Amino acid sequence: MELYNEIEPYNKGLLKVSDIHSIYYEESGNPTGQPILFVHGGPGGGTSASNRQFFDPQHYRIILFDQRGCGQSIPSACIEQNTTLDLVSDMEALRKHLNIDKWILFGGSWGSTLSLVYAINHPEHVKAMILRGIFLGRKEDDDWLYQAGASYYFPIEYAEYVNFIPEEERHDLINAYHKYLNSEDTELAERAAYHWAKWELGLITLNKIPILEELLENTKSNLELARLENHYFVNHIFLEENYILKNVEKIANIKTIIIHGQYDMDCRPVGAYLLHQALNNSSLRLIPESGHSAREKGISSALLEATEEFKSL
Repeated sequence: MELYNEIEPYNKGLLKVSDIHSIYYEESGNPTGQPILFVHGGPGGGTSASNRQFFDPQHYRIILFDQRGCGQSIPSACIEQNTTLDLVSDMEALRKHLNIDKWILFGGSWGSTLSLVYAINHPEHVKAMILRGIFLGRKEDDDWLYQAGASYYFPIEYAEYVNFIPEEERHDLINAYHKYLNSEDTELAERAAYHWAKWELGLITLNKIPILEELLENTKSNLELARLENHYFVNHIFLEENYILKNVEKIANIKTIIIHGQYDMDCRPVGAYLLHQALNNSSLRLIPESGHSAREKGISSALLEATEEFKSL
């Protein structure tokens, strides 16, 4: 399946959610259509215009928002008052602001984590979920990506990521990067963000992104992604260990489609399998010849097929 044509929002704004933060949101597609919320990754990934293209604009009321500290939300790269339950609270505030009773959640990577945590806390407002690149937010998931695991498959890229950190600090790379990403030395923080973002973005597709260095020229995006991701992972996503699987019975009957690349190096497919096993009303679709990104051809097609299936809900 091909992505839908580009469209523009018919409504957008900033919603003040704390004394510090205001989050950007927008609506496009059919104003009276089925509400579906795009929950972006990262943390700190932000949304883009192309995110609207996964949904039939004749059918869906398409809602995008930028989580605290990233995208068009303000202030940029701010880690103060920025926790998982803060983001859940923001989603609920947005639902009320837009006068929506129930919506479909469409979340990928960290967006799958946040969608699941939101659903666990507000199951009565979740009609269904389409989840991609499952990240369960456990310590082992953090360690796989940022300490040792994916490193065995990308040793050259890992060496560049790890060599930024002094040798005596490399036993705990997440904590080590935390110091540099939050340094008062702006240049040092930006260099740390470059290396963190390059490591992660270099793994998300089965074949290398040809314009990776071009993408990394955006220092604002690098800092938002790296500082916010690191902030969440150094704090173990601000939830008890294995929170999602421990509380999954609260959402066990919500209709869910799980889509995961067979060769996803950011988030291991076993997380998708464990989630599927714990949900009574889920479908697991492991996509061959695919990595982590929603832009992988097989994953993109599977996501489009899922939004088509959910038109009948």
